[in-house]
Amino acid sequence: MLTHRPDGAAVEEVFVNSNPQSTLKLGQARGVILLAAARTGMDVGEYAARLVKKAIVGVGNADKAQVHAMVSRLLPGAKIAGSDAADALAVAITHAHHVASARRMA
Repeated sequence: MLTHRPDGAAVEEVFVNSNPQSTLKLGQARGVILLAAARTGMDVGEYAARLVKKAIVGVGNADKAQVHAMVSRLLPGAKIAGSDAADALAVAITHAHHVASARRMA
């Protein structure tokens, strides 16, 4: 984090997965991200998965392939290493749009 000096961070809100191990790992990863952001004093946006899908694809029930395809269109030339990377980029894009909108409204 200190190398690139980001001015914001974003995470997906917690959801309950059918696999308890996956849910636990997700919670641990979120905890590390939130701690790292808090230590630098940066604000963190948290977005529900349905909101991210709606912001990126236009519908809240989009599947992973649709999210990946749209992220590829929004970030031409980016090499997106799988659906998890596309999901992370979708959260970042959603956050960037929300921050920009909030600034315009202020």
